[in-house]
Amino acid sequence: MSKAPLFAGLVIDEFDRAVETALVGNEHCYVVDDDGFRRHIPAEDIDRQVLAKMGDLIEGHEDILGEQTAKMLGQDDIFSRAMIQQQLENIEEQFEKIMESGIPEEGRSYMGMMGFKITINVHGEVIRLDQPSGLPEDE
Repeated sequence: MSKAPLFAGLVIDEFDRAVETALVGNEHCYVVDDDGFRRHIPAEDIDRQVLAKMGDLIEGHEDILGEQTAKMLGQDDIFSRAMIQQQLENIEEQFEKIMESGIPEEGRSYMGMMGFKITINVHGEVIRLDQPSGLPEDE
């Protein structure tokens, strides 16, 4: 049996309509309304596209992300920053762990409240990834 969709509730179609999820046999799918026809797209395909796009955004910025993450966690020392940066540099391994364990419902809800949104087309291609912007400089 495939894992539950990582980003359930965060995926919309090109027309800004919520994308449902369904179980087809043993496979979890995102369901896109294609002019009345319900297309079932394997969730793992879309989830991996999203993680790949997130990895692309991280690549090359591991040092600053590590530093900022350490500050946010209140662990702004050289060892914590190095550990976080190491995790970011090996992000593919982290993504595989996320694929195995999933994202808790509370995490997905928080992501949605912060403005995280994934737009897909009827073919199951991720065409846009909206993420919350950073905090203003004075915050």
